[in-house]
Amino acid sequence: MTSGLWELVLKGVWVTIQLLVCSALLAAAVSFVVGVARTHRLWIVRFLAGFYTEVFRGTSALVMIFWVFFVLPPAFGWQLVPLWAGTLALGLTYGAYGSEIVRGALNAVDPAQKEGGIALSFTPWQRMKLILLPQAVPEMIPPFSNLLIELLKGTALVSIMGMGDLAFSGNLVRLALQESAEIYTYILLIYFVIAFLLTRVMRGLEKKLKAGVGRTPERSPDLELKRPETTNVGGAV
Repeated sequence: MTSGLWELVLKGVWVTIQLLVCSALLAAAVSFVVGVARTHRLWIVRFLAGFYTEVFRGTSALVMIFWVFFVLPPAFGWQLVPLWAGTLALGLTYGAYGSEIVRGALNAVDPAQKEGGIALSFTPWQRMKLILLPQAVPEMIPPFSNLLIELLKGTALVSIMGMGDLAFSGNLVRLALQESAEIYTYILLIYFVIAFLLTRVMRGLEKKLKAGVGRTPERSPDLELKRPETTNVGGAV
């Protein structure tokens, strides 16, 4: 490929990374808000959070992009730029999947930990902040890592809006060169490299968050039990 075509591909990589970061941040915020709401003591809060989750999990991300970019503008009289339309559609969709990860991790915390917080007269927010989240968040990282990779691959859907992401740029290069195998091989490799780097970053984050969690306390020499000393007669002193 010529330098101009490579520049087009690199611009597509940059657009994909921007979309990935923005939609991942939105999805993370939605995941925690809705996931925590799924464990709320009020049934109406749990119902509304569950309704949102079921709606966005049960609809196609591609159709959601169509709705945000093509259907909503005539209805409300405003038009989102492709980047923000893609961010909104992908963030809300993948946030619904992430909320189940948060809910499951919170429910997996030992009930005795929650009861201990109640015994200490902690408010619900204090129990969530000081007891539940510190134990649940490290367990969320592996499934969140998988969800982030899925989100990366889902960014290719925005090409239907004419947004110059990696998939769209690759298709333009394919049309210019009339070469499918070479171009799409490059595109696959670029997606793989980005996914590999994301996986490494998430694994590093997981190790950092799990440092010190569940570690066996060091035994103090002063607290160790000593064997009783014995005499030559066979009795213990």
